Amino acid sequence: MIDAHIHLDQYEEHMLAGLKDQGIEALIAVSMNLASSKRTRELAARYPGLVKPAYGFHPEQPLPAEDELDALLKWITDHADSMAAIGEIGLPYYSRAEAIARGGAWEMEPYLALLDRLLGLAAQLAMPVVLHAVYEDAWTVCDLLERHGLTQAHFHWFKGPAATVERMISRGYFISFTPDLLYEPEIQELARRYPPELVMAETDGPWPFEGPFAGRSTHPAMVHDVAAAWGALHGYSVPEAQALLTANTKRFYGLYG
Repeated sequence: MIDAHIHLDQYEEHMLAGLKDQGIEALIAVSMNLASSKRTRELAARYPGLVKPAYGFHPEQPLPAEDELDALLKWITDHADSMAAIGEIGLPYYSRAEAIARGGAWEMEPYLALLDRLLGLAAQLAMPVVLHAVYEDAWTVCDLLERHGLTQAHFHWFKGPAATVERMISRGYFISFTPDLLYEPEIQELARRYPPELVMAETDGPWPFEGPFAGRSTHPAMVHDVAAAWGALHGYSVPEAQALLTANTKRFYGLYG
């Protein structure tokens, strides 16, 4: 299978050893910022075929200075021929919610402007985008995707209201499920609803999980558990679910060679 979303640069490199023997043929390795993108590219160069890099700026962190953003955009442009997507990008739902809960102020416009520039670059380069956009933020991101004419969108670990889900389905946007599919009823309901041909499996590692994964380090092989749980919701055998989710990931990211 393929782990459709992992922060590989946050792992010790020895984790990559033995992945083939554990049924993992590739990783979509997303990046947090310029330094993270460079580290991801180094790993992809050392493990060709296994590591498929995505370069971007994660929204759940302080905004970059203008010169930092310019450097990132130039670097992404210069290395576009070696990347699978632009990502991880999106809007800071969790940081904003925490700030507001503390009684602090939050200015959203700079984050919207940042995402707008990154989506503009994706349109210019004709690249897929990997999105961190949940709940009410996802509707806003759908607006921006349409403004830029982007159709190849992967909303990772998505949660959101019914109207947004229907809009995403109508546009053919992909989503991916994490190991929390095994123990979160809200996510299970989304998995029943979302069309099987628009679904992938991910770990978002090294993010830790609960339920049967409590106390365990997150590993790409957990996508097999995701596939089994997802398949059970739709009446697929485990091999059928693994094959379908893998084929979806290859189709979305153009992994045919």
